[in-house]
Amino acid sequence: QVQLIESGGGLVQAGGSLRLSCAASGRTVSTYGMGWFRQAPGKEREVVAAINWSGSSTSYADSVKGRFTISRDNAKNTVYLQMTSLKPEDTAVYYCACAAEMFGRLRDRPVDFNYWGQGTQVTVSS
Repeated sequence: QVQLIESGGGLVQAGGSLRLSCAASGRTVSTYGMGWFRQAPGKEREVVAAINWSGSSTSYADSVKGRFTISRDNAKNTVYLQMTSLKPEDTAVYYCACAAEMFGRLRDRPVDFNYWGQGTQVTVSS
């Protein structure tokens, strides 16, 4: 079992920055891909960014490319999402997730992830 705890969310003005952290416990996630997803009210959950197990490969939603950066520190069993130039449309609950496949290729679909955190709220005011 893996427990994922997100932190770092909050209220920020448009143009501001936040850094989300996802700390894993119960088992190492260093051999699994990780992802950040978000869900706004009335909308489906969507991928924001994903990273493979080694950190050598990443992917981003078109809407966040050039503004968000996903990274991981396998020694700390933690994944990060640095968010800059935030926009009101970035407002959502952000979830961290662990992929189901060990040492797999980069995954970025919700169905490929079997452990999820409780989420952290990010609100961007205009």
